[in-house]
Amino acid sequence: MYRMQDEVTLLRASLQGETAAWGEIVTRYKDAVFGLCLGFLRNRADAEDITHDAFIRAYVNLRRYRLDKRFSTWVFTIAANLCRNRLRYRRAHPVFELETDSGGGTDPAREVAREERHVRIREALERLPYAYRAPLVLRFYNDLSYREIGDILNIPEGTVKTRIHRGKAMLKEYVGEERDPS
Repeated sequence: MYRMQDEVTLLRASLQGETAAWGEIVTRYKDAVFGLCLGFLRNRADAEDITHDAFIRAYVNLRRYRLDKRFSTWVFTIAANLCRNRLRYRRAHPVFELETDSGGGTDPAREVAREERHVRIREALERLPYAYRAPLVLRFYNDLSYREIGDILNIPEGTVKTRIHRGKAMLKEYVGEERDPS
């Protein structure tokens, strides 16, 4: 019933208690929010938890949302803040994490090379300070504009551009170090 409705109509219906309308909003944005969280946290279980928490928090605070703004920016901001909190908690309470990643493909050599490249990039991203990692994840994994990134991270658009530029340079340096450890 709600699939063809525009976002504002769905949000208004959600404000009136229509759970099906809220379900459609969640369906539309859950993958993007999960991708954002996974990019920040690099842990599937944590990303799933934060994605769930972000939509709960968005629903609870829906009356505060301004319908003239993009919902995606608002829910991404909520998710980014929850990710920051989780990262702070992790630093204060470190634990050993096992990383599992199942893949499959037709050409095993190509899959191995692709996975090695992704691992190098993930490891390089992990080495970046949060201030540089966050804008890169939002830009390249979530395809957000500089303005949207600035809104989510609460920094000026010029700072976003600078951090992305510097972050990319740092990534290239880190990936180069991993290839040639001389």
